[in-house]
Amino acid sequence: MRYALISDIHANLPALEGVLHHVGQRRNVTATYHLGDLVGYAPWPNETVELLRGFRIVGVAGNYDSTVATDYKHCGCKYEDPRQEELSHISYQWTREHVRPGTKAYLASLPFRLDLRPLGGHVAKPSVILVHGTPTLNTLYWTEDRPDAFCLQMAQVAGAKPGDVIAFGHTHRPWHRVVAGIRFVNTGSVGRPKDGDWRACYVMLEIRDGDVRVEFVRVEYDLEKAVSGIATSGLPSDFGDHLRTGGR
Repeated sequence: MRYALISDIHANLPALEGVLHHVGQRRNVTATYHLGDLVGYAPWPNETVELLRGFRIVGVAGNYDSTVATDYKHCGCKYEDPRQEELSHISYQWTREHVRPGTKAYLASLPFRLDLRPLGGHVAKPSVILVHGTPTLNTLYWTEDRPDAFCLQMAQVAGAKPGDVIAFGHTHRPWHRVVAGIRFVNTGSVGRPKDGDWRACYVMLEIRDGDVRVEFVRVEYDLEKAVSGIATSGLPSDFGDHLRTGGR
């Protein structure tokens, strides 16, 4: 089984189009799943959801998705300075004002978690557990500097066993670790990377004969189209600058 895992698109339609085209060129991809945060920060929330639905790509609710869907007071995002906090509120308000009712209903329908059994439900393992932030909250950041003890705590909450995989996003920084036989995979971000690489990022997860292979894939896309779309939408130009620098 080969799964393409995409996360944190954040309404960056050109990046999503580039990734889906790239996945489409890969051989023997069983399915593509999204790990949430479909909207926010870029001007194509409705088009992003329409494209995912057109490809019949299912997934889980990110914090941005669930807060927009429920008209929460903020997006549940983390801020490093006052300017980031200000920009976050501007993005959240813009998104809430521009999502169509159908888009909002779709965001509200997304589950918190998805469990996959690549070898079929008649076999006990492995399981691939998909969440956005952690198995407890989609707002909690699971960064690479979290200790092994935290990873195992999250695995216990999720019911993960050795041989299983927990995949998540939310931090926009890809990483992969094995602790006590359990794989923890942060899939990075399609539409708003924060690791200094402007290219879209996704994960190809391959499970074969008990072996698990994790491949991080970077995809170039029409960056200037994304930056131009942000500029003409009325969103702050800071969001376009972020895309150009990969968050640095």
